Amino acid sequence: MFDQTPIEKFGQMATPFYYYDMELLGRTLDTLVSLASKYDIDVHYAVKANVERRILETVAGRGLGADCVSGNEVLMALRCGFPAEKTVFAGVGKSDKEIYAALTAGIEAFNCESLHEICVINEMAGACGLRARVAVRINPNIDAHTHKYVTTGLFENKFGIASHEFDALVDLLGRCHNIDFTGLHFHIGSQIVEVSDVFGLEAARVREIVTWFEDKGLKVDNVDFGGGLGVDYEAPDVNPVPSFEDWMQALDKGFPRRPGQRLHIEPGRSVVAQCGSLISRVLFVKSGETKTFLILDAGMNDLIRPALYGAYHKIENLSAIGRDDEEGLQSYDVVGPVCESSDVWGQGRLLPVSERGDLVAIRSAGAYGQVMASRYNLRDFAPAVFSDALDEAPRLIDYLKIR
Repeated sequence: MFDQTPIEKFGQMATPFYYYDMELLGRTLDTLVSLASKYDIDVHYAVKANVERRILETVAGRGLGADCVSGNEVLMALRCGFPAEKTVFAGVGKSDKEIYAALTAGIEAFNCESLHEICVINEMAGACGLRARVAVRINPNIDAHTHKYVTTGLFENKFGIASHEFDALVDLLGRCHNIDFTGLHFHIGSQIVEVSDVFGLEAARVREIVTWFEDKGLKVDNVDFGGGLGVDYEAPDVNPVPSFEDWMQALDKGFPRRPGQRLHIEPGRSVVAQCGSLISRVLFVKSGETKTFLILDAGMNDLIRPALYGAYHKIENLSAIGRDDEEGLQSYDVVGPVCESSDVWGQGRLLPVSERGDLVAIRSAGAYGQVMASRYNLRDFAPAVFSDALDEAPRLIDYLKIR
């Protein structure tokens, strides 16, 4: 991913910062759009994965729709070029303000996650003299075999409507006169790597649920399978573009469509994770009794996934590329500067012998990285730097000036 040219330029930049490989993002989107056409599947980018304006504008420019989970995401998506008629709004806790903004924007659909929410949207649409397009999120009760914090499709979960409410749902939709029912929405979890097995099981279960609703007289014209496709965090350069085809093929094969029925997916992580890296600098090398610590200037406030999920990210010493490797590799606990014991990037990582000032890349950080950053310990936000605009990046000399 990194050739010598950007590494040389990185040396003069203030760290930490997020680096986005726009060529890789473009290649990923080309693959996704081509396969979506091949399998006739509508794609909505999950905005929550990364909300950098340039990222959103690039994705919107390829004709994708937007999957949003807050009112501000809806507004940001519209500002960045996603058309309202391709924008869907999910989430278990939509506020009245958010519902009103999405209603008046004329979005494609609300993905509703409770009976109560449907009632509220129906009432608000009526009060505004509008009709609301509504899809209903269903819990398919499938174990996605992923981390418990990102598993969302089990029977008892805050997300979606479970089977014991199906009859009440059909009855409610028949009584809501300000709503147009558009279809069913599903999402079973994130970072799914058992692609054919898990998504094949999802497709079979969704087929059963759709059949049940259509037998009750509800025409399900749109079937949204959500997102969840995983990426290769261990070998990002070996698998820079995720297995979109395996995913679409599993859904297409497992869910035969009747005429007029559309399939939708909502990739987020799989679109942007591999194009982003968090670039940091070694502040200190600390030798303990049994361990050696590399202390970086990037911390859990910049990228919380390792501290929150115990997530793995590949770590590379960029300054060691081409360095004399006679000393071989050394084991380091790579840590950040935040005053929390969980601020650890990786324990026992084998890296080239490292020194103060070395540049380090924390890979596969384009999704759920910058977007989840905080100012904990009153630390600065790490800015975004794009591969096709390196000369616009903040310089170390500017950072060191008294501001």
